[in-house]
Amino acid sequence: MHARPLYLLICGATAFAGSTAFTLNLVYQATVAGLSPLQMILVGTVLETVCFLAQIPTGVLADLRSRRLSVIVGYLLFGAGIMIEGLVPAFAAIIVANIVWGIGFTFVDGAQEAWLADEVGPEAAGEVMLRGGQVAQAASVAGIGAAVGLAAFGLNVPIVAAACVWIALGLLLIAVMKEDGFTPPVRQAGAAMRDAWRSMAGHTRTAASSVRRDRALLLVLGATLCTAFASEGLDRLTQPFLIELGLPGPVWFGAIAVCGSLGAIAVTEVIRRRMRDASPDRVLRAVALLRAGYAVATVVLAMTGAFWQAAGVAVVITLLRAATGPLMGGWLAVQTESATRATVYSLFSQVDSGGQVVGGPPLGLIAERFGIRAVLVTAAGVVVPAIALLAAASGRVRGGVPR
Repeated sequence: MHARPLYLLICGATAFAGSTAFTLNLVYQATVAGLSPLQMILVGTVLETVCFLAQIPTGVLADLRSRRLSVIVGYLLFGAGIMIEGLVPAFAAIIVANIVWGIGFTFVDGAQEAWLADEVGPEAAGEVMLRGGQVAQAASVAGIGAAVGLAAFGLNVPIVAAACVWIALGLLLIAVMKEDGFTPPVRQAGAAMRDAWRSMAGHTRTAASSVRRDRALLLVLGATLCTAFASEGLDRLTQPFLIELGLPGPVWFGAIAVCGSLGAIAVTEVIRRRMRDASPDRVLRAVALLRAGYAVATVVLAMTGAFWQAAGVAVVITLLRAATGPLMGGWLAVQTESATRATVYSLFSQVDSGGQVVGGPPLGLIAERFGIRAVLVTAAGVVVPAIALLAAASGRVRGGVPR
């Protein structure tokens, strides 16, 4: 099968399976598996840690052996991990499932895009990836509908169905996925692994040095860390909180997810147009305002006593978070030099992942002792320093030139 239509098929199938599996996944963990708030956050912490640790070795294997093989193994592990979670509603099994799923993610991450570039050429790959993103958006909405419909037969059914889609995709790729544009280099795996770890360490040092020299970047990095501390608790505990308020039925989580997805697309487009020619300091002020709105909305969510009100606030929080990502990405592109841009992006990603890993368990302990409302208020409080740091950083850039 030609690489272009196969890539679009992969994007559609994985987005559909992802929405089917994860729209009600946290509801399943909280109600069927009976996980406590701390256990739910620990699941996310384990997943983040596994993804971080497995990224280098799986990337090396893809570069040394086969991008095709890496993608196939990744999707089979996706299916295996999610299948375990859907069939065994217990904390230990869900931890194992997320370890398997996380390793599968690192097999696919990067290898799939590298395979496409090898097969269609780097020049054509960008257009195909954009088209794949559009296919994924449509398939994601369809997956939300499938999750809600299948949940009528049990909250584990959408999870098991998604696992079957991923396993079927992996088996299909064995039969139809070609790899004509990649020739594995003749290198020793051990030496390549050592080189990869050294390279990652070197890139991290380079990025850190660039950030230290630019006060605005350093302040924004601190803001990213503060937000990361808060995000894991909010990501994992919003749905359980809505359940506590009296969930009318799984269909409403589907409605919330659809509103969030479609609204995020619309809000991101509005932001893109309004901020297209904005100066870097104005962009940072906009991000600070969005973060302030995020903190206020989180407190409002904690104070809400009715499901309907909380559901509306949850959608607003989703929209505010979705609008922030593209703005920050564009600001970093302007503020970094070409030679270190990729490493600075990588450093920000590492800080975000590390902040979630470190910040998640304490929020889980607060939830265990004081309840989810206390976690939401705490998360909002942790975001407040990020707003101050972003405001301070905006005063140190003018017209794209750091001061």
